[in-house]
Amino acid sequence: MQVLQVQLAVQADPSEVARARRWVRARLQGQGLAPDAPIAETLVLVVSELVTNAVVHTGCPAVLRLMMPVAGPELGCRLVRVEVADASCTAPAPRHAVGDATNGRGLELVELLCDRWGWYPDGSGKRVWCEIGADPEPLALAGQEPAAGAYAG
Repeated sequence: MQVLQVQLAVQADPSEVARARRWVRARLQGQGLAPDAPIAETLVLVVSELVTNAVVHTGCPAVLRLMMPVAGPELGCRLVRVEVADASCTAPAPRHAVGDATNGRGLELVELLCDRWGWYPDGSGKRVWCEIGADPEPLALAGQEPAAGAYAG
């Protein structure tokens, strides 16, 4: 299976989250996936949460990376991986929002919606990743760090 890997530099500005969502939708449509397909909606939500965490909690730019099978019918049933790298070495910590709080649910949603997620140190910062799809094998790219601290969803 060929894997398409694309990335987007995200500035340390909360308005960049909307740009990241539009970018992911465009990449998915470019691979023939309908924007209202369940996996597309899930990916957009997960990207929104991870990019929000990166730009809000670090105050630094980040890099969003999307890895998925090359265009074809298998996209709807194969693994898609999202990674967000930022300059903070602080480990992501899932919190449980209380009551009607409007924030604090990001990683909780990622954990619920993804098959796997985790993070690992990356240079002077970290990389948070998640995988969605039926494929039990993670998408491995040459030179990729092992996925330490992984959580199964």
